[in-house]
Amino acid sequence: MALEQPFGSWPTPITADLIVSGSVGLSDVRVGDSDVWWSESRPDDGGRVVIVRHTPGGPTVELTPPGFSARSRVHEYGGGAWWIHNDSLYFVNGDDQQLYRVEPDPESDVAPEPGTLGWPIMLTENGAEFADRYADGTLTADGRWVVMVRERHGDGEPRNDIVVVDALVGGSVSVIVSGPDFVAAPRVSPDGRAVCWLQWNHPDMPWDATELWVADLASNVDECVVTNLRLVAGGPSESITQPEWHRDGGLWFVSDRSNWWNLYCVEVDKPDEATAIVPISAEIGTPAWVFAQSRYAFLPDGRVAIAYAAGGTDHLAVLDVEADLGHQMTEVESGFSAISSVQTFGNGIVFIGGSPIHEPVVAIADVPRHSAAMVGSIRPPRALQFGTEWFSIPESITVESTAGHRTHAMFYAPVNPESKGPDAASPPLVVMIHGGPTSAARSNLNLAVQFWTSRGFAVADVNYRGSTGFGREFRNALNGQWGVADVDDCIAVAKYLAETGRVNANQMGIRGGSAGGFTALCALAFHDVFTAGSSLYGVADLEALARDTHKFEARYLDSLVGPYPAQRDRYVARSPIDHVDGFSCPLIVLQGLEDAIVPPAQSEMIVSALREKGLPVAYLTFPGEQHGFRKAASIKRALEAELYFFARVFGFEPFDDIEPVPIDNL
Repeated sequence: MALEQPFGSWPTPITADLIVSGSVGLSDVRVGDSDVWWSESRPDDGGRVVIVRHTPGGPTVELTPPGFSARSRVHEYGGGAWWIHNDSLYFVNGDDQQLYRVEPDPESDVAPEPGTLGWPIMLTENGAEFADRYADGTLTADGRWVVMVRERHGDGEPRNDIVVVDALVGGSVSVIVSGPDFVAAPRVSPDGRAVCWLQWNHPDMPWDATELWVADLASNVDECVVTNLRLVAGGPSESITQPEWHRDGGLWFVSDRSNWWNLYCVEVDKPDEATAIVPISAEIGTPAWVFAQSRYAFLPDGRVAIAYAAGGTDHLAVLDVEADLGHQMTEVESGFSAISSVQTFGNGIVFIGGSPIHEPVVAIADVPRHSAAMVGSIRPPRALQFGTEWFSIPESITVESTAGHRTHAMFYAPVNPESKGPDAASPPLVVMIHGGPTSAARSNLNLAVQFWTSRGFAVADVNYRGSTGFGREFRNALNGQWGVADVDDCIAVAKYLAETGRVNANQMGIRGGSAGGFTALCALAFHDVFTAGSSLYGVADLEALARDTHKFEARYLDSLVGPYPAQRDRYVARSPIDHVDGFSCPLIVLQGLEDAIVPPAQSEMIVSALREKGLPVAYLTFPGEQHGFRKAASIKRALEAELYFFARVFGFEPFDDIEPVPIDNL
């Protein structure tokens, strides 16, 4: 029988220690002829990213020895930090941002020693720290050259090019594509005669406007050159992602020209005749914050595996594109609601899948043509020492926001099989705001959400205007309205939950990181709906962000707010730091000290201003952390600090033994 206890004080096994202990972040599935590879980000190992290779019926081996971490810092967000060719691994090392090759020892399943087979061999060399950074590579068909993105830092703005380096011995790096502000996704055709890539220029972001280009490619043992460069698709109002060559020579890509990121194919010599593959009112593509995302892949029998998002949930499907079948789409009942890194392995699909009751796994689905799919896992989740009855299952809600707009959210009610709240009482609410702001709230299991719900909090994870998964029109609805429309949507969700009696209107907190931190700060500066707030490396001063942020996002605010300094008045009107008088409730701020995207000065200025005003404010900094926390100790401390803060503000005693957080003016 559940014991009645105050909301927020419920005992739970979902502790901060549990969340970080033994946890891994899975990403970037790749497949070889007879094995499956993926990467694991490990908080227990300082956030090191380890590449793992699994051979069905054989061993699972780690390919990056201690001291190496596969992580790129191109665009600061990275992604696409490793790739494979035949049995060779190529990866960008996090500590020096240089490219390495690994020839795995087929006879060993233990970490190699320096100088032995399997030890990483450096192919590029960086003179100054992080002056050259690499990402998103592939190899020429003959395996002679690595083709990849390079970001060169020096005086002035960094330069982004597509470059090549000898895949066997390394050495000098040669530029083959230059000129655009940004480049991505170089991919060599199966016959080795062509290479495609994406490019775009300021002030656009890759989800605003990108172009797909193709060039003839000539490669031999002495050189790799491109000629006859031509535009194939894309332009000022079209976002293209994930170009891939089909074995028949056609070029496939994902485009939002129909409002939805759907799949297309084109013959490169007939760029005006791109064909839509099974148009759907759903999103196959995702915003390209990181490189080398994969949402579709070709099966050897001619079908295509895809992942698509609809209504905040991911789905897996197979497209049969043979003409006599009329491009049929068959859903795969995978049991997963969050799907990424789709690849094919033999006649099956390999991907990373998560669900509302299971942490992500590396999954494999056998998809025969004329019978039901069979789904299993190659890399299962860690074993938790409690059942799924502890998990709050998200409820998808849609509410009316301002001016007739509708916004979406995942609502998590408090769930604890051993505790219940007082009769006639409603739980406190934490409104969570994702970053981006083009990210999205999804229905997969997030133990950092269950950390709150199992203690007696309700959580609303909001897909405000600007979120992805709802079409380009919904995404563009935030243009010129950042700090207004997103805030209105979050407030609309909170008010709806309070008015319907599902949460306590006097105990509503709002929290967000990065862009979500900006939204949280705006909600507190310009409205009095919330009674506490938490900002993780959030933006307080839009003018400072426009002047000081990194190249990738240097002009992002042109679309979200307006051109700067021409529309400086908007920047001042929207910046929380310029409206400190509007703050009236406690705030906690968490900040990584090596953050190059939202520098520490952003957090320091809002903390200083609120201290001077006399409001309760807590400020924690994390040495060695960049934009987002990767180390176990940092993740644990941040979670517990927020809980401690909300407990003090809302007046309950958490069951956890937490190191106190200094709160000024409380």
